Amino acid sequence: MMKETENASRRLKMTANHLQSSSSSSENLSVEPTSFEKSRVKVVSNQRGHHQGREEVKWNGWGYNDTKFELNNKNQIYLTGKRYELCGVPFPKLRPWAEESFGLSVDQKSPPNEKIQDMPPAIKVEAFLKEIEGKYFKISFQERDRLNHGHGHTCDDIWKLRYGKFERLPDAVVWPDNHGQVEELVAAAAKHNVVLIPFGGGTSVSSGLECPDDEKRMVVSVDMHEMNRIKWIDHDSRMACIESGIVGKDLDAKLAKLGLCVGHEPDSSEFSTLGGWVATRASGMKKNVYGNIEDILISCKMVTPRGTIEKGCSVPRISTGPDVNQIILGSEGTLGIVTECVLRLRPLPEVRAYGSIAFPDFESGVACLHEISRQRLAPASIRLVDNAQFKFGQVLKPEDHSQWNEWVDAAKKWYVTAWKGFSIDKMTAATLLFEGNAADVALHQKKIYAIAAQFGGINGGEDAGRRGYFLTYMIAYIRDFGFNHWFMAESFETSVPWCNVLELCQKVKDKVIATCKEQGVVHAPFVSCRVTQTYDTGAAVYFYFGFVYKGLPDPLKVYNEIENMARDEIIRCGGSLSHHHGVGKLRKRWMSTTVSPVGMEALTGIKKTLDPNNIFANGNLL
Repeated sequence: MMKETENASRRLKMTANHLQSSSSSSENLSVEPTSFEKSRVKVVSNQRGHHQGREEVKWNGWGYNDTKFELNNKNQIYLTGKRYELCGVPFPKLRPWAEESFGLSVDQKSPPNEKIQDMPPAIKVEAFLKEIEGKYFKISFQERDRLNHGHGHTCDDIWKLRYGKFERLPDAVVWPDNHGQVEELVAAAAKHNVVLIPFGGGTSVSSGLECPDDEKRMVVSVDMHEMNRIKWIDHDSRMACIESGIVGKDLDAKLAKLGLCVGHEPDSSEFSTLGGWVATRASGMKKNVYGNIEDILISCKMVTPRGTIEKGCSVPRISTGPDVNQIILGSEGTLGIVTECVLRLRPLPEVRAYGSIAFPDFESGVACLHEISRQRLAPASIRLVDNAQFKFGQVLKPEDHSQWNEWVDAAKKWYVTAWKGFSIDKMTAATLLFEGNAADVALHQKKIYAIAAQFGGINGGEDAGRRGYFLTYMIAYIRDFGFNHWFMAESFETSVPWCNVLELCQKVKDKVIATCKEQGVVHAPFVSCRVTQTYDTGAAVYFYFGFVYKGLPDPLKVYNEIENMARDEIIRCGGSLSHHHGVGKLRKRWMSTTVSPVGMEALTGIKKTLDPNNIFANGNLL
């Protein structure tokens, strides 16, 4: 017993030291001992006033206020700010490529609204407000807070922010501070018939955060950012209880100080939250090693109008009927508010190595990824882009004044095209990320490149892999730049069996091109795809498309028609309604086909049981 107590004390001290050394001066951090049952160390750590960080982000676009693509004094496109490695560096090839490829003209501007829209007056239920008074970190009726919490980041959302308006917005925003306050908030809302819409990072791309236009009740957005504590860590069992409002990058930073990680890294990890990952059944770029969120989640709490739903224990597996976690995962804010999650932890990898492979064509690349999957050898991340996206990546190379680097690049191009016989108009590339200890990573790399060689692939180098991996974070900033110049763009995703990957990719791209023509789009659109995640039985595929909308009488209607036609084609080709973005309001018309009419009845039954008066009335899924 004495030895167990000493070990637990040692773990407590280690956790306290790490967390205290990693905290900023503005962070209120304390560490409290608790019972040493099951070797858990209790950690009470949260960053107060986290909601104020919303002031750092744009109100009418993606990401940080200081980060955007603009023209420099040489009329070259560059990235402003200092947050990313590529900030301040011009991309001299980007402008001519965009103008030549799909008719975007940087000289023609489409300026957005300069100020936020006129807000509808807030509906206030005074009895509700009185009952919850003092039971939150903060409440706001300010116009910008209401607007910021009334949308996500679909093309439709950004269009309304820039050029139109939202008919219905939250009447108030509340930031709860702990699980108990959420329970009181939900109980008061149920009592007074007030609508609650959970809000995490605001990165939804399914129209999941928009208020239904016909909602007449008071609507309150529940921002979870203040609940960002790591409550306890069980070092022996490698699991932790974490509040749902923590942002991905903050979770990574805190755990890294302890030599641990979760490994969930979605494209939105700079802004998205743990609760949002659970509510949408999210997937990350490194799922091959760490799993999707449903693989990482051990248990969680969700507050519903009927009370809190949770498992009674946090164990590696349980056989007690249908899994309660599966009711919560993917519920998209329709049943309640996720407050706390117990997650599986992993040791922080010793080595992180990037790589890339060039393939003569997309078919060869897909065959290679399929074989890697068949042999269960997928690295942490492996993503294959088609030729259109490969060319896009080439023009996103930053300016380099080194004569030596220019010679090296020319030599590489000669080797690939003249010596290996690759065509610039057909070749594709895969980016790789390996994680683990040095010996395992080295062996893994050797095996992957050997398989690639069987399909005509050649090693493209570490720099190309690193650049390709991090360009993922730039895509939404590039979309905003396009909007400034009459170019509308969006992405969507699916999952599909291996036997249908090539057919689906080609037919969906053909459908986008055909629909653009039918809808009066003058210039040929940009349309591309990439295989982003692999499984034993299939793969996830991401599509990007964009078009010049100048001259179209109703660009938003055209965009919606294109995406709807593309989604119909995906389903015809055996693809899923969504791999990880979720359904929201944007895709729910396909839900009955996806889960069957009886399945819809089952989901509706759960909704009626947990939320009989539709307090969580965001209109998603059902």
